[in-house]
Amino acid sequence: MWENIFLELLRHRGKIIGLLIGLLFAYLVIRHGFLITLFVGLCLYIGFTIGKRFDDNESLRGVIERILKDK
Repeated sequence: MWENIFLELLRHRGKIIGLLIGLLFAYLVIRHGFLITLFVGLCLYIGFTIGKRFDDNESLRGVIERILKDK
């Protein structure tokens, strides 16, 4: 029985993850306000992007040059 429930949840994992992200966003907006929540989200995105670049063995200088070159 639990195995069937787990397999069904895995089949809909994208929807479940999206639901949890939406719930977290709503909680943060109610608790701290919209602009602070957007700022935290932006910081998370920047941190994730920089961390991903380091995982891909890119240098910090290369990352900064590519960001500035695009603009």
